[in-house]
Amino acid sequence: MREILPVLDGWWQARIPFGLATVVAVSRSAPRGPGAAMAVGPDDEVVGSVSGGCVEGAVLGLAQEAVASGEARLEVFGYSDEDAFAVGLTCGGEITVLVRAVTPGRDPSFGAVAASVAEGRPVTVASVTDGPAPRGATLAVWRQEVRGTLGTPGLDAAVTADARGGLALGATGVRHYGPHGERREDAVSVFLHSFAPPPRMLVFGAIDYAAAVARIGDFLGYRVTVCDARPVFATPRRFPPGTEVVVDWPHRYLRGTGTDERTVICVLTHDPKFDVPLLREALRRPAAYIGAMGSRRTHDERRARLVEAGLGERELARLRSPVGLDLGARTPEEVAVSVAAEIVALRWGGSGTPLTCTDGAIHPAGR
Repeated sequence: MREILPVLDGWWQARIPFGLATVVAVSRSAPRGPGAAMAVGPDDEVVGSVSGGCVEGAVLGLAQEAVASGEARLEVFGYSDEDAFAVGLTCGGEITVLVRAVTPGRDPSFGAVAASVAEGRPVTVASVTDGPAPRGATLAVWRQEVRGTLGTPGLDAAVTADARGGLALGATGVRHYGPHGERREDAVSVFLHSFAPPPRMLVFGAIDYAAAVARIGDFLGYRVTVCDARPVFATPRRFPPGTEVVVDWPHRYLRGTGTDERTVICVLTHDPKFDVPLLREALRRPAAYIGAMGSRRTHDERRARLVEAGLGERELARLRSPVGLDLGARTPEEVAVSVAAEIVALRWGGSGTPLTCTDGAIHPAGR
């Protein structure tokens, strides 16, 4: 939907109601993924697509009905011999589409959402797709702000917590809750559409540990880049599919790469000629996590070199070294789990203590 938001915002600013159809679930070889959207505005102007052309005609009619009635609809389109070339998917997949009307009076936060997306500020829009809560009800969630309601305070609170988790990783998908936000029930289905690019994981040092860290980083939803100055090690075949592999001096590559408060930086080279200039650059720029591999002796020597390079205590306090939580890890895969555990704990303020040794809520308010 990101690409059609400027048009939709123009309609919204002009106080023109429009029908919005959003793909909320797919199966098999569906042509568009969750979040794909199509809108029908004034004079039946259509922007966007939910299927690449297969079911747009049927969705057009549903969008017109939604604007006329104000009622949201949830429709499933799949392949069948009878209607494959009418309202079915010729690809053989299946898509579930939420169709609702958007009006300035009913959707006061739409303009703020569009502005956030245009400015690159992460926001998640949660919409009820099924259940006793009002279908089509929306809740817009930012890191420090919430607008709208899904019907009950409990449901709003549970969805807000999950939406902010989605913001951290740019996740989009359907979640299930009880009527008041109960976690182990599935009476209410809510589509969480996160407008945020996947965060980056920058792994420096193309060693065997890097391949394992890259694999778990991809699993956690990061866009992973591995960088090493040695071309014999920095080869794509040594890393999981989808990993970007860069041959360059680490500090030089980082200097020319954008980072933000979600970026994870893992320094696995434990070689002073790479580590010191790289960490001097990393510790002076935005990042959620900066970890460096090495023994305690390596850490002490590296820290002394960083002090000599001009870094102060405030900058050095950001460095997680030796990298990872104390899991007793030995293999590259176990070390990768240790690193991932520390990243997750730092993101949510977790202690790393076994839950059997703690009391109270597992997910305290605000975490």
